[in-house]
Amino acid sequence: MRWQGKFGRKSTGGKRIPARGKRKYETGREQSDTTIAPVRTKKIETLGGNLKMRMLRGDMAAVADPKTGKTKTVKIETVRENKANLHYMRRNILTKGAVVKTELGDARITNRPGQDGVINAILLPPQ
Repeated sequence: MRWQGKFGRKSTGGKRIPARGKRKYETGREQSDTTIAPVRTKKIETLGGNLKMRMLRGDMAAVADPKTGKTKTVKIETVRENKANLHYMRRNILTKGAVVKTELGDARITNRPGQDGVINAILLPPQ
């Protein structure tokens, strides 16, 4: 299990003496690394008993065209650019802000698939 509390060292390199131990609400989870493949989602129970849909794989995106104002569900072909991590483009990992190649053209993902369970994107002007 990941822990998202304070690190055990100060910026100077000195050891930080903890005032208390770890807490349940400081735990984290592994990232989902959504890839392009037939859809697979996973339900995760969050703090407070709420549910979060985690998309593990997805190949369709709801792409909005800003000129016409219409949205179409289209197939994702590949990841063109991902500023979150240079290796994500090679591994076809979908994150917020990633530019993907679709049937309509290039589109930028506007939501977080690993948190929302869906892929929403906005069509980019042709270059």
